[in-house]
Amino acid sequence: MTASPPSDQVRAGQAIYLPWTLPLYDRVAFQVNCRLFFRVPVPEVVALFDRNVSAQHLDVGVGTGYFLDHCRTAPQQAITLADLNEHSLRHAARRLARFDVTTVQANALEPLPLPEASFGSASMNFLLHCVPGSIRQKAVVLDNVAACVRPGGRIFGATVLTQGVPVGAAARVAFPLLNRRGVMQNAEDSLEDLRTELAARFPEHTLTVHGCTALFEAEVP
Repeated sequence: MTASPPSDQVRAGQAIYLPWTLPLYDRVAFQVNCRLFFRVPVPEVVALFDRNVSAQHLDVGVGTGYFLDHCRTAPQQAITLADLNEHSLRHAARRLARFDVTTVQANALEPLPLPEASFGSASMNFLLHCVPGSIRQKAVVLDNVAACVRPGGRIFGATVLTQGVPVGAAARVAFPLLNRRGVMQNAEDSLEDLRTELAARFPEHTLTVHGCTALFEAEVP
C-alpha cells in the first residue's frame, strides 16, 4: 500500500529541518528553547533515554540525533531512524554512524513501514507538538509507534504542551507565533488529554512535567 502524501500542515511541522539549519539546531533547541521557553532541563531528557533505550531502538522524529548521541547505549546498538524529513535522516545517520543505523522515510501519522513488534524500545522526542491536530487526534502516532515495539518493550518521549501546565511569559509570546507558522502545532495540546491517551493505551506508564514540557514513558502491553 502506498502512503498518502503528507498534508501541508504535516510538512510545515518539519520544514525548518534543512541542511543549513541542522548544524545550528542543537544550540537553538537545547540552549535557548529548552531553557527559555520549554523550561525543561536537557539532562532530564537524556536521563529519559538512559532509562528506556534498548539494544534495538526505533527513533521517530529524529531531529539531529542529539539524545541518542548523548545517552547510554548498548555495546551492539542497533538504531532505526524514522522521519518524514530526508535532511534530518541524513544528518542524524552521519552523527550516529558508529552504531548500526537504518533510516526510513515515513509519516508518523500513518502506519510505519516497519515490521510489527520488532524493537525493544521506541522514542518520539519533541515530535507530537509538531504534528497537526489535538492530542486526541495526533495520539494515532502512539499507536503507530507502539505497533513496532515488542510486548514489554518501552515507548517514551517528550512534548511541549500549552494547557494544564505552567507556560512562562516568554513562551506565551512565542508559541502563538510558532503555531501560526506551523513550526509548532500545539495550541490545543493539554496535559489532561495526553494523560488520557496514554492511559487508554498503556496500563503501565509515567508522566512528568518540567515547565510546559511533558516527559512520558510506558511499557507496551
